[in-house]
Order: sequence, then structure tokens, then C-alpha cells
Amino acid sequence: MNLENITAGTPLKEAKKALIMLHGRGAGSNDILSIAKYLKVEDFALIAPQAENRTWYPYSFLVPIEENEPSFSKSLETIAEVVEAVQQNGIDKENIYFLGFSQGACLALEFTARNAAKYGGVAAFTGGLIGDKVYENHYSGNFENTPIFIGTSDPDFHVPVERVNETEVLLKKMGASVTKKIYPNMGHTISQDEIDLVNALIFTK
Repeated sequence: MNLENITAGTPLKEAKKALIMLHGRGAGSNDILSIAKYLKVEDFALIAPQAENRTWYPYSFLVPIEENEPSFSKSLETIAEVVEAVQQNGIDKENIYFLGFSQGACLALEFTARNAAKYGGVAAFTGGLIGDKVYENHYSGNFENTPIFIGTSDPDFHVPVERVNETEVLLKKMGASVTKKIYPNMGHTISQDEIDLVNALIFTK
């Protein structure tokens, strides 16, 4: 999988915080980066990996995981490489943040749950843990009170509220400070209320 990382914001070598931004299916790095102007991330390095063919894995996040291989594992490896590169520039995990929309939100939640630690925070706009069910044995570590926001519409065509609720339960069990908000008939989008909440809960000065 040939991936490139699009960067913006404060140069990584100068930044003290980094935000890894994961785009949705059919979108690209520049699409997700455009959200940054609404967030309190002026002093962050912004890193947005670009998925090959604009998708992190081919099928729904609710199918058996093996059906989304090898793309699924390669996408997780890509994020791990980005995290490693950020750390090599002197930014600790507690100053690394994640944000994703839709497929990117699912991937952000999946990666951080598989590698739980004290992160700066996770903003998941419409997403949940990946698989035909939540496999608790796939996840390890402790979030040590990392703030995680999950917002979604009820209903949402791609992400059932049931999976969002299951995700919340698991993340809390792993020590995360989870804020979940369900919006009636919001549609598959990011709302101003969600932006306001993540600015207040995660991107605080």
C-alpha cells in the first residue's frame, strides 16, 4: 500500500503536539485537513495519511475482519508508522491526538484501542470499533483517562448506534474518559456542536 502523509500546521520538528487526521471512504487527506481550521489546534503539527484508492479497507467496518484484509492490517501499520515518526521528533504519546470521520473514525478508534496509552485525545466523528462484533481480545493497554469523543447520528446509514454504544463500553473499560453524543437524524456529517464539544473536551489549551 503506497501511502503518503500530507502535513500542515506547525512543522513537526517544531511542534510540541501532533494531530493525526484520518479521512473517510472516498475522501482524501486535504478533505480531513480542512476541518482543522475549526479546531483549537493552531500550534499542532497536522498529519493526514492518504489511503490508497481513497479507502482504508474495501468493505463495511461491520463485516468479518478477514474480509477487509490485507488492507485493514496495512492501514493500521500505516498509522503505527506515523505515530513512530511523530515520537522520533520528540513528541510523546500524551501529546499525540487522533481525529477521524466515518471510516477514518473507525480506524482511529480501532488503532488506539489496540494500542491503548495516555494519548492527548481522540475525536471520532461517526465511527465504532471494527469487526462483525467487538472482539475484546484484540485490544490491550490502558488509556489512563485519555479523553475520547464519539458523535453520531441516529440513524446513520453506515454506523449503527448499537456499535457506537458497544465501543463506548469497551473504551471505558480500558480507562478512557469517553463522551458520546447521539444526534437524532443528523445525517452522515460533522456538526458544529461536535466541533464545539471536541474543542472543549480535547483541544483545550
